Amino acid sequence: MSLKPSATFRYTSMRLGIFAGCFLIMWGLVYFRVVPAGLGASNLFWVVLLALVVSAPLSFVLLRKQREAMAVQVAERVDRAKERLAASQSQEDGTQDGARAGARNSA
Repeated sequence: MSLKPSATFRYTSMRLGIFAGCFLIMWGLVYFRVVPAGLGASNLFWVVLLALVVSAPLSFVLLRKQREAMAVQVAERVDRAKERLAASQSQEDGTQDGARAGARNSA
């Protein structure tokens, strides 16, 4: 096992970092009234919504390489799981065939 962090962890932490940065920027813009504040007590919800809307396209563009690395890592894990499943099934089939042959020979 390597000490390199997983691509999924790296992507997720970078995505959260972009969101946090956008949240702080949006909060500052709302605080200084550059962007309109939400209605009544919905100010925090409004800032979170603005941060999500701004961070989503930024993440899509800026984190392309990390997203592709994560997809490769997930595909490798799925392939390994499929190989283990196929090996397990073939081993079970061999055991069942052996049991059937033994039952026929003893009868």
